[in-house]
Amino acid sequence: VQLQASGGGSVQAGDSLTLSCTSSGRQFNFMSWFRQAPGKAREFVGLINWQQTRTLYADSVKGRFTLVRDNAKNMVSLQMNNLKPDDTAVYYCAAGGLLSTDSHEYNQWGKGTLVTVSS
Repeated sequence: VQLQASGGGSVQAGDSLTLSCTSSGRQFNFMSWFRQAPGKAREFVGLINWQQTRTLYADSVKGRFTLVRDNAKNMVSLQMNNLKPDDTAVYYCAAGGLLSTDSHEYNQWGKGTLVTVSS
């Protein structure tokens, strides 16, 4: 399985940005996003299941971030609105068979994409 994240960039606070993660090979039930800010541990952002009937978001992004999954394109998008400087981080997509917010439960990872939000 190969995961490829894209869409990062530098924006101003209040702006929107959409990240995409495309996957090849075996498809997993859960696709998730994590992020890691400089000097901090990797943290859970959100996840979505195959059927798109289950989503889960970190409290810090709830109401601002939305996950959309397109199984025909093997792609998951993370729509990020009203971005804040605290959202600055490298964002990673991950795939797994279990519903988990623990990064250690995932063994399929894409390379990260950097999001920088300026105040």
